[in-house]
Amino acid sequence: MSQKRRKKISRRDIEEALMAQINPSGVSEQKHFLDLINDYMAMWSIKENLIADIKERGAVVPYTSNSGNVNMKKNDSIDQLLKVNAQMLKILSDLGLHPEMEGADDEL
Repeated sequence: MSQKRRKKISRRDIEEALMAQINPSGVSEQKHFLDLINDYMAMWSIKENLIADIKERGAVVPYTSNSGNVNMKKNDSIDQLLKVNAQMLKILSDLGLHPEMEGADDEL
């Protein structure tokens, strides 16, 4: 089974999509909603960096113990990625937004 390549979506595309979803309801003028979108976008950048780290270093990384031995441990970026994703979903929920299911029929 071949794995589909993840389509690269730009930061600008995501931010514009979020703004487009809140603009029709007129809430974009409320500064706390704009602040939440800024928080979401900051987390999006962090998420992208965590994914890049996992791709570069892998799921298991070497570390040197206090005794000088080189051992392997789980890449901490994996746990951090899960936490960042969870927080991003909470922000979307607080904004009352849901991801658009563009191309969802193609996945079936």
